[in-house]
Amino acid sequence: MEDEREDVFTKVVRAGKRTYYFDVRSTRANDLYLTITERKKFNREDGSVGYEKHKIFLYKEDFGKFMEGLRESLDALEQIRGSGGRPQAPGAPSADTPEDDPGRGSVDLDFEDLGKD
Repeated sequence: MEDEREDVFTKVVRAGKRTYYFDVRSTRANDLYLTITERKKFNREDGSVGYEKHKIFLYKEDFGKFMEGLRESLDALEQIRGSGGRPQAPGAPSADTPEDDPGRGSVDLDFEDLGKD
C-alpha cells in the first residue's frame, strides 16, 4: 500500500534536549495538514540514549482555531512576564479588554501560502 502523505515543507527547530519538527504534508486529495513532532533525548539506565516522541496532527479546518488559541496563550505569557502577575483562569476576560468587545479574542491569520517556498 502506497503512503498517502506527501511531504511539502519541513522546518526543524533544535532546542537543547528537544527537537521540534513542523511538517506540512499533502494528502492524495491535495489537502494540506500539519504535523508537529516533539522529540526528546533521554539517557537510559544502561547508559544508552533513547528518544521520546509526541506528535500532533493539525488539519486545515482547525488551523484558525489552533492559531487563535496559540496567539492568545503567547500574548498571555508575555503579559504575565511583563507584569510579574499570576496567570488568569482559563476563559476569564482580560482586565484590559471589555467582555462585550466584538474583536476580543479574534486573530487575523492566513494559511494560503502554507507549504510554498
